[in-house]
Parts: sequence; C-alpha cells; structure tokens
Amino acid sequence: MDVALWHWGAFVALVVALLAVDLAVFARRDQEISFRRVLGWSIGWTALGAAFAGVIFAWQGGGAASEYLTGFVIEKSLSIDNLFVFALVFGYFGVPAASQRRVLFWGIVGAIVLRAIFIFAGAALLDAFHYTIYVFGAFLVLTGLRMARHSDVEIHPERNPVLKLLGRVVPLVDRYDADRFLVRERGRRLATPLMAALVLVATFDLLFAVDSIPAIFAVTRETFLVCAANAFSLLGLASLYFVLAELLGRFHYLNVGLGVVLVFVGAKMAGADLYELPIWTSLVVIVGVLGAAVGASLLRPAPYHRQVPIEEGSR
Repeated sequence: MDVALWHWGAFVALVVALLAVDLAVFARRDQEISFRRVLGWSIGWTALGAAFAGVIFAWQGGGAASEYLTGFVIEKSLSIDNLFVFALVFGYFGVPAASQRRVLFWGIVGAIVLRAIFIFAGAALLDAFHYTIYVFGAFLVLTGLRMARHSDVEIHPERNPVLKLLGRVVPLVDRYDADRFLVRERGRRLATPLMAALVLVATFDLLFAVDSIPAIFAVTRETFLVCAANAFSLLGLASLYFVLAELLGRFHYLNVGLGVVLVFVGAKMAGADLYELPIWTSLVVIVGVLGAAVGASLLRPAPYHRQVPIEEGSR
C-alpha cells in the first residue's frame, strides 16, 4: 500500500479537525448532556468511522477497505472495557461528573499520540523480526483466555508507577479547583486530582493498546490502516462512555465474546504462515461472536449490572 507523505498530512489534519469538533461540541463543562444527545453523537462518530472504509475503498480497493473495517470493529469493541476502567478511575478520585468530559477528551488526545508511537514501533518489529508474529499471536491467545475467564476488573491507582512519578515531579493536592489540572500555591505548581485521573486514563488506555494493537496487526500489516482504525475508534469515545454508563454492565457476556475474538485473531496471526484466512471471513467471525455475546447478555440478564458514574440530568 503506497501512502505518500501528503496522505499522512491530510489524515492527521482530518483527525485534528474532528478532535476540535469533539472539543467544541462535547467538552464544554457548562453544557448539560442528555442521553439522547450523547447517543446521537456516539452513533454519528461510529458511522463516520465505518464510512471511512468507503474512502479507503475508493483509494486502495476492496481488500484494504475490508482490512480497515475489520480493524475498526476490533478496536471499537475492545474500547468498551476501557470505558469501565475509566469509570473506576473517576470513582476512585471522586471526579465531579461535569469534569469527566474534559478528562475523557484530553485522555483520548493523549491516547491517539501514544498509540501512534506504539503502532510504528510494532510495525518496525514485525518488519525486522518475522518471528514477532508468533509472539504477538501467543500473547493475544493468552490474553483472550484470561479475559474470557474474568469479568470483574480491579484497578489500584496507588500502585501505578506513572502516577508515582507524577507525584515526584509535580506534588499532588487532594482538592479540586474547578476544571484546572494544575494550580499554583505559595509559588509552587501543584497537580489536582483531575490531573491524576487524566494521567491514569491515558496510561490505562496505553495498557489496553498492548492487547488491541497486536490484534489489528493480525488483520493488516498496513501502518496507515492500523493508525486510521485506532484513531476513528477513539474519536467519540467520550460520548460512548456516557451512552454505556448504564448499559455496560448488562452486557455481562461481552468479556467472553472479546476473549474469543482475541483468541481467534491471535491464532490467525500465529498461523498466518500456514494458512491466511480471507479478511471477509475474519470480519464475519468477529461481528458474529460479538453479536452472540450481546444477544446472550440480553436473553439471560445478570442478577446485577455494573454501574458507571454518569452526570446528573443525563438520563
């Protein structure tokens, strides 16, 4: 796939413009969010990400478009568990509901940058060392099995090394000051709990990328498609967070479905030298497994579901 430098420039400009729209429309603190509104924006962002496959189709053909669309479905699906972890972070720090949007937005901006670095590093490894595909494949299979067996997620921010490093560089205070990440007190610059939450949201997303980026490399080796699928899956993640606020825990079989997907793509990656599965088959399998997990969750509801903090007036 021949991607010129100006193609990359146009794509980066598009992502920046879309982030600006997300900031202007969604990240305003003084604006109340209704469930209908965030649902509409979430559907719109997802549709936009899927529609980008049409651009790829017109530019590079059906094969590249199928690879992008499959990668987009994988990344969007795996982002759901990210949202639950973000909710735990907000609960731990007691982030005010009105401030959660700002943390989510800037956390997503940081995640896009960090993932881009991770993607180029992964692509370089795959190009330089062919056996890396077996390492990535085995890692995905083991991660999928672990995810399918455990539905509960626990986080321990106090053990996070990045947060400890932040505390050494910029001392943390235990109070909020509106939407400020940093405050000045007695001539010293201090970090508020909002900054700590932002750092954790970004770092946890990067940890999730350790699973999701190898998964998409099992579908395509084209760096541009991997970057595009990741960027469009992260756009609108803030609105999706509030949409799934009450629904996330009801899909209690979703972790099983995501685990099966990771095992499938891991096996596909590890066995690519023996047999290369058609990309449309991968797309059908992934969508079918996730659809079955959601359907099973609706047909057999859990006795309770996980609650995610959501701002008042959003229902």
